[in-house]
Amino acid sequence: MIKQVMLLRGIAAGILILPSLSGLAQSGKPVADGQVKNIYQKGWIDFNKNGKKDVFEDPAEPVEKRVSDLLSQMTVEEKTCQMATLYGYGRVLKDEMPTAGWKNEIWKDGIANIDENLNSLAYNAKAKTAYSFPFSKHADAINTVQKWFVEETRMGIPVDFTNEAIHGLCHDRATPLPAPIGMGSTWDKELIRQAGRMIGREAKALGYTNVYAPILDPARDPRWGRVIECYGESPFHIAEMGKQLVLGIQEQGVASTLKHYAVYSVPKGGRDGNARTDPHVAPREMHQLYLYPFRRVVQEAMPMGVMSSYNDWDGVPVTGSYYFLTELLRHQFGFGGYIVSDSEAVEYLFSKHHVADTYKEAVRQVVEAGLNVRTNFTPPENFIGPLRELVKEGSISMKTLDERVGDVLRVKFKLGLFDHPYVADPKAADKLVHTPPDEALALDMNRKSMVLLKNAGNLLPLDKSKLKNILVTGPLATEMNYTTSRYGPSNNPVTTVLDGIRTYAGTNINVAFAKGCEVVDATWPESEIIEEPLTREEQAAISEAVAAAMKADVVIAVVGETEKQVGESVSRTGLNLPGRQLQLIQALQATGKPVVMVMINGQPLTINWENRYVPAILEAWSPGPQSGTVIAETLFGDNNPGGKLTVTFPKSIGQLEYNFPFKPASQAGQPASGPNGYGKSSVNGALYPFGYGLSYTTFAYSNLVVSPETLKAQGTVKVTVDVTNTGKRTGDEVVQLYLKDQVSSVTTYDFDLRGFERLTLAPGEKKTVTFTLEPDHFALLDKNMNWTVEPGKFTVMAGASAEDIKLKKEFTITQ
Repeated sequence: MIKQVMLLRGIAAGILILPSLSGLAQSGKPVADGQVKNIYQKGWIDFNKNGKKDVFEDPAEPVEKRVSDLLSQMTVEEKTCQMATLYGYGRVLKDEMPTAGWKNEIWKDGIANIDENLNSLAYNAKAKTAYSFPFSKHADAINTVQKWFVEETRMGIPVDFTNEAIHGLCHDRATPLPAPIGMGSTWDKELIRQAGRMIGREAKALGYTNVYAPILDPARDPRWGRVIECYGESPFHIAEMGKQLVLGIQEQGVASTLKHYAVYSVPKGGRDGNARTDPHVAPREMHQLYLYPFRRVVQEAMPMGVMSSYNDWDGVPVTGSYYFLTELLRHQFGFGGYIVSDSEAVEYLFSKHHVADTYKEAVRQVVEAGLNVRTNFTPPENFIGPLRELVKEGSISMKTLDERVGDVLRVKFKLGLFDHPYVADPKAADKLVHTPPDEALALDMNRKSMVLLKNAGNLLPLDKSKLKNILVTGPLATEMNYTTSRYGPSNNPVTTVLDGIRTYAGTNINVAFAKGCEVVDATWPESEIIEEPLTREEQAAISEAVAAAMKADVVIAVVGETEKQVGESVSRTGLNLPGRQLQLIQALQATGKPVVMVMINGQPLTINWENRYVPAILEAWSPGPQSGTVIAETLFGDNNPGGKLTVTFPKSIGQLEYNFPFKPASQAGQPASGPNGYGKSSVNGALYPFGYGLSYTTFAYSNLVVSPETLKAQGTVKVTVDVTNTGKRTGDEVVQLYLKDQVSSVTTYDFDLRGFERLTLAPGEKKTVTFTLEPDHFALLDKNMNWTVEPGKFTVMAGASAEDIKLKKEFTITQ
């Protein structure tokens, strides 16, 4: 360890150090001790150990020349190793640290990336390691692994260390953020940018060089379990938020890899698991809804990575599609990084999609399509072996192989791995990861993610001075598992909602607790279609809560879903509160006591009865470990909720799909008579529309100005609107700008989101919000599938939700 620290300090200082390290001679064979050539030179590293500064080793040379030179020196074995992921310790890698046996493994010739190494992955006991914490210990460990690849492989190509990071870095005790659906509900672009910077800084300090974030999938079907991991349903909103996260991450010198490209989030019927196929999406809809966020983020933030999805589209698996991976992503969007496959995406061409008669043929198809790196929870040789055979027999040309490997090497050069392959100061990680300012940032994001859905009679905020007894009830009041995700930080201390309320209430208020019911009943989810009577135990638990409610001044019922009811591979057939939770709410409401319902969940729920009869409803989504503190602050008014919904809440699953944006009249009701139907045979309208959210204060909109009112197709429009806090509390408003194309050559969405800003206003304060509309905001896909700005009239609408439009103005685009 002392030698390693000395070595790293020497690299950082650009000086020559001659440690006694085992190494490889130019031939690639081990050399005797005392004959090792020092590879660490002043200002460069002799990766191939040939005693001279090659072009690829020279930091002063252009990246393309360095890539070309390195490729020219690599064998087929070394090239193919740069096209596979080695999953880290506890997944595929069985050793925490390099061993002598690594010389017999396929990665003796290098590897593209090592994923989630030594991070003490949540929910995987096999991945628990002493090297994940303290943070400096992990940085040292990553350096040790990297050092093996630099020194013990012939070409010394550094590893790209990857990790998940959709709501905080997937690492032991890193800074946890709320679930992405909560992050999206903040509508706060600068806050997301700050979160990206934090994620990137923590990743770099710990030794990770590439993080899998953000998810850019539009959550259009609320039955799909991964709605919790998406920002929302609007492509524009997703693009704006995702762009900021990518920019923040990459500002720290860490690559951002987008997920999941493409058309991944609408499996038939919202079903998940092995049925992640067959999205029913038309070509124009695919480009306008599902590809839009990827196109925008690739072009405007230039991420270095993209993850290809394992679904098909129109009968062609995306990971085996030259159209998706090369024509669209690289040629049209301008992507310049490398593409990794989602787990099983390569295998599915053979095992599920049946477009390849052998796995080897599946490998050929994905490589020809444009895939760079195969990622799966199986040994890398499973992919590298068939790939080598294909190259040897000429089924994959050396030109194609060099192109795919070149993309990987190019990213490694851009990340600086060939100039500074190690964490320069491992000890600094202890001061750079999960700092007090990071905890404050996470707290701010959790606060801003709260969405107030109902507040009849201004029941909220609660007044501590008027309360003596509070009942906290519901199965989520003491639950903790929703705070920790497979794709986020783990092992952080959790404040439950009950604990948060008790701490906030202090010693002058008695806070009682009665669970009331479990999250689900014994026969759930079948109980959603065949209802069983309450068992004796269930009735007793509800009766206990009711008895406690009779003694309380207010009842706070914490209900919703845990990670067992929503998440990856956890889709639903119904969207009501699961189990006996509605019966609990009904029994509490029948007491006549004021009931506040706090929802912890990851998808829109059809809470129709609750919305009609419960006076106050707070949507908290799935907050991070600070959940109890944040929810208590919000209920008692220290945090004025200003979040807005990024997904439409339907009234019934029979309405699905029901979301924003939508085509004209596609979500209309039933007229009394006319060509589109008649009668009253369906429930219509949204329970809560896109963009909806209440506050403890009120806002007024005025003075909408559009300039100019006439412009050419490539012009821009400046839109301003004044917003005033007309209430008595400081609060946040999310000002939303919508655009309607009045007449177009093809049917477009009725209107669409084209701008938003979150602002904080003191009582009586007025601010002017400015938006700039550009040609991309006006463009549509014409009859020939070309993005075009057509002449005509447009309506600008400013409002507080998609159904709460305050002001409108027109402008005209001429030829």
